[in-house]
Amino acid sequence: MAAAAAAGSGTPREEDAPGGDAAASQAQAPTNAPGGARLSRLPLARVKALVKADPDVTLAGQEAIFILARAAELFVETIAKDAYCCAQQGKRKTLQRRDLGRVAVIMQ
Repeated sequence: MAAAAAAGSGTPREEDAPGGDAAASQAQAPTNAPGGARLSRLPLARVKALVKADPDVTLAGQEAIFILARAAELFVETIAKDAYCCAQQGKRKTLQRRDLGRVAVIMQ
């Protein structure tokens, strides 16, 4: 009954709100998950040092550093999986430089 009253009252519910708490919590970039697991496998201090080494970058927020670290992780994961598939086609289990080279050519 209360749900029907809330739905009919014209006030948006928490699930319906476009900028609700769920969106705000996703924008944060904590380094540790609640269970103690790291959200980023790359050290954020090193990623920040790499970003600062670029002369075009003046400021980089912690969220941007986290997003760059996560993007790098996904890139490495993707290229490694694709290179492993190339190695399997050659009936090998060990990645070689040429496997990575083939994947890099395919990605272009």
